[in-house]
Amino acid sequence: MTVSPDNQITFNFIGRVNSPYKEKFAIPRQPGLVSAAKGSILLLEDANNEELLRGIEQFSHLWVLFIFHGTEQQGWKPLVRPPRLGGNKKLGVLATRSTFRPNPIGMSVVKLEGVEQKNKQLIINISGLDLLDQTPVVDIKPYLPYSDSIDDARAGFAQQQPYQALTTRFSSQAQQDVQQYQREYLGLALFIEQVLAQDPRPAYKKRQDDDKIYGMKLYDLNIRWQAISDNELKVLSIHRVND
Repeated sequence: MTVSPDNQITFNFIGRVNSPYKEKFAIPRQPGLVSAAKGSILLLEDANNEELLRGIEQFSHLWVLFIFHGTEQQGWKPLVRPPRLGGNKKLGVLATRSTFRPNPIGMSVVKLEGVEQKNKQLIINISGLDLLDQTPVVDIKPYLPYSDSIDDARAGFAQQQPYQALTTRFSSQAQQDVQQYQREYLGLALFIEQVLAQDPRPAYKKRQDDDKIYGMKLYDLNIRWQAISDNELKVLSIHRVND
C-alpha cells in the first residue's frame, strides 16, 4: 500500500476470486443467500505465503474485502435506486449496498471450506459467495460472531431477508442437460434453483406479465429460463457457452 500527498491510497491485490458467476446478472444481492455457490480465492505474489493463513482453519467464516471491478469504470452516484425498494425510490449511496460507490470497495462474508496448495499456489475454498469471477481481493479477515452479529441491530428497509415464494421447474430438456453436466458440476441443479429463487430479473419486471426468455451464465454454462407465473420459473435448457 502507498499513500500519496493528495489523499489517495494505492492498494496491492492479495488475491483473485474464482467464481461460478461469470457475469453480473444473476449474482445474489447479498452473500449467503445461495449456499450452493462454491468458489475460491487464489493468493497472489507476496500474499501467496502459507504463513499468512496460519490459524485460519479455526474460523468457519471469513470477511472478504474486494473491488467492484465489474462496475468500477461506470463511476459512482450520490443517489441510487435500491432493488429492494422496487427500483422506484432513491436513497443516498452510503445508505445502501450499491456497487456504484465513491470508492468501489465491497465486503462479503463467506463460508470457509478449507485451504489447499497446488503447485505452490495457495487456494482458499469458500462457499455462499456473491462475487463476480476474477474479483480482486484486498483483504481477508475472520468473522467473529460475538462482535460481527448484533442481535438488536436495525437495518431500515432491509431488516429481514426478502421472502422468496419462487419455485423452479426444469423442462424435460433441462433435466437431460443437468444429467449431462452433473458429474462435472456437482450440485448443479440445486445451485440453479437457489440462484433463480432470488429472482434475478430487474425489479420492474416482477410486477408485470413477462414472457421474455432469459439467459444467465454460471460456470461455462448458459442457462435459459423464463417466468411462467408470478411464483414459478422454468429452466428451458442448459448448454456450454461455446457449443
